[in-house]
Amino acid sequence: MAGPPPHVVPMLATAGPLPDPASQADFTFELKWDGIRAVVHWDGAAVRLETRNLRDVTVAYPELAAIGSALGRQAAVLDGEIVAFDDRGVPSFQHLQERMHVADPRTAAERAARVPACWLAFDVLHVGEHSTLALPWTERRAVLESLALAGPFWATPPTFPGSGDDTLAAARSQGLEGVVAKRMASPYIPGARSRDWVKVKLVARDEFVVGGWLPGEGSRAGRIGALLLGLPRSDAALDFVGAVGTGFTDAELARLGRELAGDVTPSSPFAGPVPRRDAVFVVPRLVVDVEYRQRTDAGILRHPSYKGTRIDKSPADLAAGDTKRS
Repeated sequence: MAGPPPHVVPMLATAGPLPDPASQADFTFELKWDGIRAVVHWDGAAVRLETRNLRDVTVAYPELAAIGSALGRQAAVLDGEIVAFDDRGVPSFQHLQERMHVADPRTAAERAARVPACWLAFDVLHVGEHSTLALPWTERRAVLESLALAGPFWATPPTFPGSGDDTLAAARSQGLEGVVAKRMASPYIPGARSRDWVKVKLVARDEFVVGGWLPGEGSRAGRIGALLLGLPRSDAALDFVGAVGTGFTDAELARLGRELAGDVTPSSPFAGPVPRRDAVFVVPRLVVDVEYRQRTDAGILRHPSYKGTRIDKSPADLAAGDTKRS
């Protein structure tokens, strides 16, 4: 027996297809939520929320502090996802953008009243003095369900053992991002990207690194017109994958302009030429979420649309395999 760990890097899924029908009985299937990963740490007195890169985001989500009262006196560490829902009740990463990048408690409270967030629990890593990491998923799920987490801003979504095709069809009909298949015999391995968890996406959507921008024209004159995107190579340079110029609100364009202003550099971070002489280059540190129809044979995104920045990911995560190259 031991106390809960101070930090946990979440277990990660591998991108891939749905397990074949003969194997689906070994898996359970969960809806893939369009939010940010967040591990809840409860010490019996206060809740702390950490992203997958161990960033403390507790202050940004004051409505989630009461999760602790639902957990009672025993310490606990749980894995889940912070989401914000749109008017249709569908998780929206764009809505969640309003809640990110907030460090001031008063601002966080104002935004929580306008765009409430919800934390969705899907795994338990520690309860009381007992670690549950080595337990198979089936036993961890039983522990999670025994906690009966259901409140105004948190919930335990259902899981569907053996029902991969039906769960994927339900995700498609609800306009969700996809499903995650989890082998029911698998333990929880912090920080590992495991083939026991498979994320099955319904849309072409990935993360890319911002390597610069193109100046705006017309109504965007004096602002960012499009972000230049790339994927990290082993030599730390970026492979250019195109530019995204749609999907931005005016407020988001302004915020990106402020955030990237201090990163401007005379050197291109891209391994090859960028097809615009007026490109402004930046130090490649910002990761963004982009939806697109397909990739060309040269790897360029077709019809990309910006969805938001990822405060929970870095270029190193993409280099480690978070994003497919084709």
